[in-house]
Amino acid sequence: MSLRVGVIGGGQLARMMIPAAVNLGLDIRVLAENEGSAAALAASVVGDYHDADTVLAFASTVDVVTFDHEHVPETILRQLVAAGHSVQPGPDALQFAQDKLRMREKLGELGIPMPDWAAVRDEDELQAFLDEHDGEAVLKTARGGYDGKGVRLIRDAAEGADWFRILNEDANGGALLVEERVDFRRELAQLIARRPSGDSALWPVVETVQRGGVCSEVFAPAPGASIRLAEMAASIATRIADELGVTGVLAVELFETTDDRLLVNELAMRPHNSGHFSLDGSLTSQFEQHLRAVLDLPLGATDARAPWSVMVNVLGGPPTGGLDDTYPVALADQPGVKVHNYGKEPRPGRKVGHVTAVSDDLDDAVFRARSVAALLGSDLSA
Repeated sequence: MSLRVGVIGGGQLARMMIPAAVNLGLDIRVLAENEGSAAALAASVVGDYHDADTVLAFASTVDVVTFDHEHVPETILRQLVAAGHSVQPGPDALQFAQDKLRMREKLGELGIPMPDWAAVRDEDELQAFLDEHDGEAVLKTARGGYDGKGVRLIRDAAEGADWFRILNEDANGGALLVEERVDFRRELAQLIARRPSGDSALWPVVETVQRGGVCSEVFAPAPGASIRLAEMAASIATRIADELGVTGVLAVELFETTDDRLLVNELAMRPHNSGHFSLDGSLTSQFEQHLRAVLDLPLGATDARAPWSVMVNVLGGPPTGGLDDTYPVALADQPGVKVHNYGKEPRPGRKVGHVTAVSDDLDDAVFRARSVAALLGSDLSA
């Protein structure tokens, strides 16, 4: 009988786990939010992940539960563990990806480098932080933000008034996270996969390019990264994964500052956009590695297939027709570029797919990946 993996969330991350599961001979099942999800090929259940009975019933059909996103309520995750289900990553680790304030507190306890920050509960506390940081700061909601949502660059405390009002209307109250605006040279990401038994494997540190708060491009490895920088990124990710007890793939998003420091920006405990290049650029993709890790199977080699891999997201898609309609021209233009379609309807700014080019030459890989992404309707404007 095949091992059965259950994925909560029916997005593109669950979709990209399916081929890896098939190759490993695993039975993969998905609890999707709605019909017609990106992972519909493996969606065995459509239901609400906020409903404990639905999630518990789904967990009873699989050997391990893992995730396409970090939004399952912690109370439900702990009910799964109490009922004897294998949950990877577990709630003790996942809480630090679900709540940015908890994450900052924990990283501070561990001495991990990060931006100066504070929890603020009203405009007065926010203004005090602004006054101490040259009148600029980044304001974030503690929970739920992604792809630029729940993040604001502010210069006046009044710019957070609506978020404070929402917090005050919540019976449980809460706080917002405010951080210094970091003077950074570029953004990086370090991915690591870790088994419950403690073994781990790293991919090379990569450079990520954001447009409108959404990841647009990834260069693997990060161009010009020194041995010292690569070792620092690997050390930070390994320490976080070990200390927090993360299982599966962990993405550590980093700022490389203008004074040559590395600061932790965000954590994601699941396959991540910054690791999509690994589907075509690594001996073992992040999706296969995630499945191996959550099942506590031996991890695969993460060596690069070529010196350079460049991943470009297809954001928006063609203004008319579906993504499929543009295939003949795009595939004929660059037959060596790999196209990944998420099965989503085109919409401005939406991630509907990605493309990857691998090459011995970075400029060649960038040109070919951008060319195909543009032909598929992606907006590559800065």
